Amino acid sequence: MNPFGTEITTDDIVETLSFFDTWEERYKYIIDLGKQIPALPDALKTEDRLVKGCQSQVWIESQKQDGRLFFDADSDAHIVKGLLGVVLAAFNGKTPEQVLDFNIEQYFADLDLLRHLSPTRGNGLRAMVKRIQAFASA
Repeated sequence: MNPFGTEITTDDIVETLSFFDTWEERYKYIIDLGKQIPALPDALKTEDRLVKGCQSQVWIESQKQDGRLFFDADSDAHIVKGLLGVVLAAFNGKTPEQVLDFNIEQYFADLDLLRHLSPTRGNGLRAMVKRIQAFASA
């Protein structure tokens, strides 16, 4: 199980990113976040776990334990795996209701993130969020 959402929170990420002066430093931090996500076993990198709409390959696996959702995720791109960390901090270990109620657009605005991503990366980020929200709605 990865630490995002349980040990590393959205507040932690917002606060840490605010310390950096440049987006180059922020990108390095985001990439470092991705390095903390355990690799998804190749056996779980299947078509049904693949997130459509991402420029890179992204896989998300979900499990429900004691009424809470837990996600394992991976990507073939370092920056995208870091973006997964940003997203997982918002949703991992939360109830389906908390996932659906979380204001992800405000979180992205607090990070000033979408303005600094290419349109295709921004679309991929939203595709990851929609996939997780779909798990919560099921």
